[in-house]
Parts: sequence; structure tokens; C-alpha cells
Amino acid sequence: MRRIIYWSVGVAALGGAALAAVIAWPVGSAPAPIELEGNVDRGAYLARASGCIACHSNFEAGGAPLAGGAPLETGFGTFYPSNLTPDPEHGIGDWTAESFAKAVRQGISPDGEPYFPAFPYPFFAEFSDQDIADLWAAFQTVATVSEPAPEHDVSFPFDQRWGLKLWRAAFFYEPNTQPVPDRSDAWNRGRELVRGAAHCGACHTPRNLAGGRDLGAVFAGNAELPGGSKAPSIRAEDLEENGWTVSSLAYALQSGLTPSGDAFGGSMAEVVRESTRFLSLQDREAMAIYLFDAEVGGADDIVKEEGESAERKTRID
Repeated sequence: MRRIIYWSVGVAALGGAALAAVIAWPVGSAPAPIELEGNVDRGAYLARASGCIACHSNFEAGGAPLAGGAPLETGFGTFYPSNLTPDPEHGIGDWTAESFAKAVRQGISPDGEPYFPAFPYPFFAEFSDQDIADLWAAFQTVATVSEPAPEHDVSFPFDQRWGLKLWRAAFFYEPNTQPVPDRSDAWNRGRELVRGAAHCGACHTPRNLAGGRDLGAVFAGNAELPGGSKAPSIRAEDLEENGWTVSSLAYALQSGLTPSGDAFGGSMAEVVRESTRFLSLQDREAMAIYLFDAEVGGADDIVKEEGESAERKTRID
């Protein structure tokens, strides 16, 4: 009996030490100084392409742009996108360009805490310093709203931020948006948008029980989106089977109308209304060109964070 007691105490001590180590485990890395001059127009365009306005604005409830978004109801709880206006207390007014870069590209707050993956930061991991400078310049022009977004309503154990460190270790994949030699400029631009800023895979790829993307089913659709919405497959064979063409898909991203004359509903209607309709025809066509000729499911489709070279990590951070 005494041995059992000693063994139990030892196991508990080891478990406690392991938990303490995870809690103390630092995540992320300090970004290099952002010294480039940002362009407000380019930043506003990238913010639209990235869905910042759509997610962080609760227009249906009369909210101001970027003052905090509508609730995202998930199986883990309800998440409320944060206030991104320049308010120093409730928004990002006391941030630096470097802390903004760390939040956008790494999903780490200025105080070092990981963000919940309801924020699709993995798709933004390859934004360049110029992209960050442009976004930062654009966000400085937003009207200040001195009200906090509601607190997340997430129950235990999903409310434990330290657990997100384990989630990141398992499921933080960078988007691999770099140009592919011998492919057209339009194809590579579409790849950059679809895999990166527009983060199409965030909704159109199924998730596992832990909320990580199923890399064996990239773009294959997701029947369990927040709020009960669904996202169909956007793989080339499924698009073609459902009557889509490059031109009709590019047009739908601007109009919200499908080849059958129906209109997008649910979350995709919001994506068109607040994001893709603001993109240029060239960018919408590029996204369609890529989706009709995208390689998915292979080892090169998405790159694991830990597998990146030191040279590339330096460039990203």
C-alpha cells in the first residue's frame, strides 16, 4: 500500500511539473522591427481580402467597423472577435507595429498569450513586412470605438490559454503561399490569396475533434461551421460537377450569385458582402484559376511550422 501511495504521489508530482512547464513555455518569437512605410490603400485592400472587416464588425447589431465582431458559436464555446480600432484601452491603440506583426503572423498577443484559433492567424503567417506595414497604416485610420468586445464564453478546459500551446504544436501550419516556378502569375497570385489572405481553407476544410484542419481533405468542404453554417467542397472536380467555371466563380465572388442563379447564403454571403466583392477582377479570376488547378493533400500543400528553415523563419518573423 505504501508503494502505491508513493507511486501515486510521484505521478502527481510529475504531472504537476509537466503542467507547470507547459504553462511557463514561451511561444512565438520577437519580430524584427517594422521600419517600412505603410500604404493605407494597400492595407485597406489587404484587410478586405483577409476578412478583417467581415469578422471584426458586428454590422447586424449596429456595430461600428472593426469595433468587435458578431459571436462565433462553436462546439468549444462562443468567441467574440476583438476591437481593432485605435482605442488604447479596448482596441489596439497602445500596440506597436511589431506587436501587431506578432499577433497577425504568429497568433500571439502583446502580453505573450496565444490567441484562440478562431482567429485564422496561421493563414497570415507569410505576410511580408510590407504587408504588415500597410495593414498597420490602414488600421490607424479607423474611427476609434472606446468599448470592449464581449469576453469569450468558453467553458473549461477550452478556456485555458496554456492548452493552446499544445494545440499550436500539433496544428499550427504555415500556408506555404510562396510562388511556384513555371506556373503563371495569375495561378501564383490565386495561390497566395486562397492559401493566405482569403484563408479559404479555414471554412472549406473539415476539422478534427480538436479543431485542427484535416490535411487529408483540404478544400473538401465542412459541414460544421460556426453557427450551423456549411461550406461545400471547392475542389476542382466538385466545382466542375456543380457547373462552375473560372468565369462564373470569379463573378460569384463579386456578386454572390451561383451559376444556377441562386445566391450564396450563410457565412459565404457575408464573405462576399464584406470581402471578396472589393477585390479586383484580376484577383478574383486568379483565385478561381488556382482553385480549378490546385494541388491538394500532398506533402507540399501546407508546411508545418517546426519544419521551416531558419532562413525562412527569420523572414516570416
